Amino acid sequence: MVKKGGRQQAPARRFYLTLGVIAYVGAVVLVYVLTRPPAPLLALVFDPSAPLPDAEPYVAGDTTAPVRIQEFADYQCPACASFAVLTEPDVRQRIVNQGLASYHYYDFPLPQHRNSVPASLAAACADEQGRFWEMHDRLYGGQDRWAFERNPKGVFEDFARALGLDVGAWEDCYDDRRHLPRIQANSVLGQSIGVSSTPTFVINGRMVTGDIGYDQMRALVDSAAATASRRGGVLGDTAVGASPR
Repeated sequence: MVKKGGRQQAPARRFYLTLGVIAYVGAVVLVYVLTRPPAPLLALVFDPSAPLPDAEPYVAGDTTAPVRIQEFADYQCPACASFAVLTEPDVRQRIVNQGLASYHYYDFPLPQHRNSVPASLAAACADEQGRFWEMHDRLYGGQDRWAFERNPKGVFEDFARALGLDVGAWEDCYDDRRHLPRIQANSVLGQSIGVSSTPTFVINGRMVTGDIGYDQMRALVDSAAATASRRGGVLGDTAVGASPR
């Protein structure tokens, strides 16, 4: 009787033991997934010894305008997003499109924002297809969708598709990181003139930091225009130029 009962109970014991092992392994895997450090996304550490091109901003408006607005910004920065969503549309429409100033956007990714450089790459690759500003607006307007993703590429790809880009070409550009030197050069330029936070604006040489409103921006532009007029409308060295090598 005892032997017969043992034979009946053995398969049950093996079954529950197997379930226990599966549950244990599953728990270990879950803990690993939840606690492991974020995987490196794009080898985003800039190489300080790499030869760099000149800094190259993304430009809107007439570059012969008497005022040059230069913005150093980080796509993952909340203050930059606030400016881009609430103020920049008016700046573009009422200042830039009216020929009062040109607008120059420089990448300035902050080291604490691990998805900022990927976002800069996403915008640079949209620029290859003539859609930089549209991607710029999507990135800032949808910052909450990608800022804390482990890998934001899928969200960026959705943006590219929504903009009607050739997604395959955009993805090739993004994956090979061809614009990383440009991003680094823009960042180095900002550092060389003392930029330490974002957004930072340089308006004909005058540096202003923070999420400024339209009225303040307009006052700064009008003041810079008046000064430029007294100088014959020439920017001269009042605007930031090329980055150091």
